[in-house]
Amino acid sequence: MRITGISTHVVGTPWRNLTYVQVHTDEGITGVGETRMLGHTDALLGYLKEAEVNHILGSDPFAVEDLVRRMKYGDYGRAGEIVMSGIAVVEMACWDIKGKALGVPVWQLLGGKVTDKVKAYANGWYTTERTPEAYHKAAQGVMERGYRALKIDPFGTGHFELDHKESLYAVSLIEAVRDAIGPDAELMLEMHGRFSPATAVRMAKELAPFKPAWLEEPVPPENLKALEKVAAKVDMPVATGERIHDRIEFRELFESQAVDILQPDVGHIGGIWETRKLAATAETHYMLVAPHNVGGPVLTAASLQVGFTSPNFKILEHFNDFADAEIKKVVKGAPQVDPEDGCFHLSDAPGLGVELDVDAAAEFPQQQARFDLWAEGWEQRKPKGTQ
Repeated sequence: MRITGISTHVVGTPWRNLTYVQVHTDEGITGVGETRMLGHTDALLGYLKEAEVNHILGSDPFAVEDLVRRMKYGDYGRAGEIVMSGIAVVEMACWDIKGKALGVPVWQLLGGKVTDKVKAYANGWYTTERTPEAYHKAAQGVMERGYRALKIDPFGTGHFELDHKESLYAVSLIEAVRDAIGPDAELMLEMHGRFSPATAVRMAKELAPFKPAWLEEPVPPENLKALEKVAAKVDMPVATGERIHDRIEFRELFESQAVDILQPDVGHIGGIWETRKLAATAETHYMLVAPHNVGGPVLTAASLQVGFTSPNFKILEHFNDFADAEIKKVVKGAPQVDPEDGCFHLSDAPGLGVELDVDAAAEFPQQQARFDLWAEGWEQRKPKGTQ
């Protein structure tokens, strides 16, 4: 079997463009991959156009490791977010092809299942007015859908510092959310790399009474010493990793022991097998894995293949019941959270278990998507100028 070409499809919303890639073969089997780029969709499409000619055409889709290595190192330049995301979408599609050809799900090819279900947590649910009352109601809605966990960034446009008034307001938002979801649900606290170490530590301590399940990206990701400073002073698990795009670059995080939960994005770190390798290394350091997942149904399905096969897989992020819920129709067989237990359940469907509906995808053309985490009203995820 050989790859005869790829086709790309961009599904657009005002705040994110989702890039789907179909990999076609001479035996008529097509696989699909997906990633979500912020502000770099056209750059990704440009890279894929060149990579198709230079690396992908004529390749054996079963030889996933070989194709990934050629795409990563064959152009000599150091691979960053765009290249690793391009690798990821093609890599996912190759696993999809391999599973379909053999009649087995991808998780079976990765060593088999270690669990029948993966817990989900909701994100993109707090697109309402930024008040305790509105967040309380929205959080109740998340629980009514069967979720047992959710994530929130309550810090507005905070950057390095958060003054006393805004700090009190952030606390009031988290207090309202915790009241809405009860004591048993998990509440993930997101900082989006906003703060200096001192501010991150201060806010973590002020929010500790509400029992956050983790403290995510408390400081910008470039300075691991700053992260170590925070980790040494807070009494809750620290999570990070979504903006690291190469498995090798996690080495310093492992050495520092400053993180408890790794959050690679399967769509940015080279795909399913690269993420599974990272999870195996994390296991040797007694760290958990909870992938960043702001994509659509294909990226969710790909992330779940890692989840079903990794003993140290904690939970998976899920946007698609809340922000842009209508895009689920672009994929047949989209993974669903079971409202009975708040989990994704194992699927025996071959490959990734999903199929891209090209006609449905065409109903959501590419947009000039803009998501500015420093702009007032960013959490509402509306088109710029309508916040």
